[in-house]
Amino acid sequence: MPPSPLSSGAFYQRWLGPVLANDEGLDAEQLSRTALTALGQASLRRQWPLVSTVLEGLAGDLQRRDLRLEQVLFGCRFPNPVGLAAGFDKNGVAAGLWDRFGFGFAEVGTVTWHGQPGNPRPRLFRLAQEQAALNRMGFNNDGAQALRRTLERQRLDPPGRRPAVLGINVGKSKVTALEQAPEDYASSLELLAPLADYAVINVSSPNTPGLRDLQDSSQLRRLVERLRRLPACPPLLVKIAPDLEDEAIDGIARLAFEEGLAGVIAVNTSLDRLGLGQRRLLQTGRTLAEEAGGLSGAPLRQRALEVIRRLRASAGPALTLIGVGGIDSAEIAWERITAGASLIQLYSGWIFKGPDLVPQILEGLQMQMDCHGLRNISEAVGSGLPWRSGSEDEND
Repeated sequence: MPPSPLSSGAFYQRWLGPVLANDEGLDAEQLSRTALTALGQASLRRQWPLVSTVLEGLAGDLQRRDLRLEQVLFGCRFPNPVGLAAGFDKNGVAAGLWDRFGFGFAEVGTVTWHGQPGNPRPRLFRLAQEQAALNRMGFNNDGAQALRRTLERQRLDPPGRRPAVLGINVGKSKVTALEQAPEDYASSLELLAPLADYAVINVSSPNTPGLRDLQDSSQLRRLVERLRRLPACPPLLVKIAPDLEDEAIDGIARLAFEEGLAGVIAVNTSLDRLGLGQRRLLQTGRTLAEEAGGLSGAPLRQRALEVIRRLRASAGPALTLIGVGGIDSAEIAWERITAGASLIQLYSGWIFKGPDLVPQILEGLQMQMDCHGLRNISEAVGSGLPWRSGSEDEND
């Protein structure tokens, strides 16, 4: 088999790495759109001999199969705990490919019932030095009906029989009034439920006016109860903001238990500038303190960890937690898992570090299981076990 053009991330490091190392240059959103267009064409043609050969080479380079990394959570079998976070593949165009990149699961969306263009551009900014991004996309997507057609065109295996678990992240249409939000979410989920292994209620994006009001316990309970009444409702998770007070986090943990939610995803992007308020954007000339949008990437890491720890302390081990925010190495992934996350998701870190980040994390998790004598990654969840280097193990 000929080597993949993306073997060992060489293509990424040679061509994209230098671009992403600077704030200026190619527009961040246009770069993502170009990549997704190519991936979308590959997903539609993944059975063609030449495309299949390239994808097999990519999978051989990036996948790390190990039964110790598998977990069954809320009825879904996750081949490994590393997933692609929502926001990258908003319209699900590459849903048939994400397992080839080594991911154990991928989340498409956020999708809304009404297709919408999102906020005015520019709306996505690289902060290369800080390994971060600022976005105010505004749930730009083609709508739930278009997403269903896009997924059906790719002829995916049915839920439960896919090489990687597929989640669908659902949000509120901007044109829908807050009091009508439950029906808006329900319209999307009812249409998409047959295609989803699990679904996520996104009530935490900072870029849709009033959306975060749905994190209030009474509002969220009303929304969850409406969705749970849908026929064949998939496992439901809720995605929360990092900017919540501890009492609100505890309240969501209680609600998740009382309403039988499958889990909580922590966290979305932050309105807090996390010490970067005076950082100036080259594209606009304004500081982050003056700009709208949510901050993601490495600066979010500590707060994301704190929220996972708080949820674990409030909810205990019965509630599945998915950790996202600032994960860009195996050591950070291990820290999030041992704090209580059964699964983790990548976005900014994957963009900056490239496709090799997934196998690097999986190999790091394997090494830690060896060091600590664990039989399955689930034994590490919430254990508080420290990161151990190979040299430390040799000196024991």
